[in-house]
Amino acid sequence: MGLTAGAVFLLVLAVASVLLGEHLFGLGDLWTSYRHFDGSNEQLILRTTRVPRVLVAAAVGASLAVAGAVMQVLTRNPLASPSIFGINAGASLFIVIGLVLYGSALTMNTMIWIAFAGALFVSVCVYAMAMRDSWFEPVKLTLAGAAMGAFASSITSGLILINKQSLDAALFWMIGSVSGRKLDHLLSVAPYMAIGLGLAFLLAGSLNIMMLGEESARGLGQRVTLVRLLSSLAVVLLAGSSVAAAGPIAFVGLIVPHLCRALIGQDHRWLLPCCALSGAVLLVAADLAARFVLMPKEVPVGIAMAMLGVPFLIHAARRKAND
Repeated sequence: MGLTAGAVFLLVLAVASVLLGEHLFGLGDLWTSYRHFDGSNEQLILRTTRVPRVLVAAAVGASLAVAGAVMQVLTRNPLASPSIFGINAGASLFIVIGLVLYGSALTMNTMIWIAFAGALFVSVCVYAMAMRDSWFEPVKLTLAGAAMGAFASSITSGLILINKQSLDAALFWMIGSVSGRKLDHLLSVAPYMAIGLGLAFLLAGSLNIMMLGEESARGLGQRVTLVRLLSSLAVVLLAGSSVAAAGPIAFVGLIVPHLCRALIGQDHRWLLPCCALSGAVLLVAADLAARFVLMPKEVPVGIAMAMLGVPFLIHAARRKAND
């Protein structure tokens, strides 16, 4: 019942996001733009800007939220998320490297694989630095993720300064925005998002057992190494495709899992679908709200999420320290 209500709310919010903004439209305009397309400016705005923007925001929000929930179990760290662990920064770094080397010749499909490579590279580095006798240490994971994220961001900034001709193209990805994204962007990454989400949902039962600790999970017959590998693959697919579609949008993977756990508990068979739905709602709502902050100019949703996420991160860290 809760998921159904959430889906209805997401639909209402998506319609509002399509209709509201600098240019206001009615439901009749939306219906006409798809039933009788005449090439008018209003219909072009709806079909080529507003609708793709909402769909990209929903898909990216769902992917990042599920990736964050999986990472928090995998690392046994409630503060884990693709942004905090540097995975988004790694994907962005590799995309900027690709833009510097190939410029406009870089296709969307190639960019997706480059983003995956960056996400995978940072993931391997972070896990390797935090390993000790085949165990992950949560504190080391956090420190390693922060270090790798800072390293990737600094290299990215240096490449942009050295190669100014790639500045505009790089900023398109680095700011973290769904504005200007086309439906082709979403269609290119949708298969990888679907695989990542499907894999995460299939692992839901195993993630429940992993929460008991590695020794207990092994005692219950859980193939811990295989679950780690498949969980990491799901995170890389979800984070890499999200960065390829909308840039490094932070904090979705941190905020949403905490809120969903407070609402429905720790069972990942329900938690992960709730995270997917809530992540889509959060990013669509944040994008809609960001349009009205500096009207007629728009604040990129990545900045809006950072303003929302930093206080939440401080609150979560202080509550964990008091526990």
